[in-house]
Amino acid sequence: MHFTIEAAAPADIPAIAVILNDAILNSVAAWREAPMTEEEMTAWFEGRDRDFAVLVARGEDGAVLGYASYGAFRAYSGYRHTVEQSVYVHQDARGQGVGKALLARLVERARAQGLHVMVGALEAGNQASLGLHAAQGFVETARMPEVGRKFERWLTLVMVQKIL
Repeated sequence: MHFTIEAAAPADIPAIAVILNDAILNSVAAWREAPMTEEEMTAWFEGRDRDFAVLVARGEDGAVLGYASYGAFRAYSGYRHTVEQSVYVHQDARGQGVGKALLARLVERARAQGLHVMVGALEAGNQASLGLHAAQGFVETARMPEVGRKFERWLTLVMVQKIL
């Protein structure tokens, strides 16, 4: 599959919302239960610190195949060199290198900005995401049993990090 990675634009918000809402409604990758509205997604996008990345993978036809972003890990200034990332891929593009390319580009961008650590929060049963992060050099740093609940079951949070 051929695709490019580029900065997301406001016109990409509806496609990003479709991808995220699929994860919200059909998986435990996102621990929210109600889908995001386009207005909420627009507010999220407009509220991102412009120093932080929001990237899309775009297919040859221009369709958004996936997106990735990072933002502040915590609000206090002592955490200013650490970011938390998210990567979501459209269900039709999974397993084709899109997530790998998006995560690699996020890491490159964070390094170029002089950031020090990138973290991710993953559901313990999400083997695809755990494998993606491990392949990119992320290591597990915490496992928090049953801190979330979705689809009538308890979820375990795995924190991973990569020193940049």
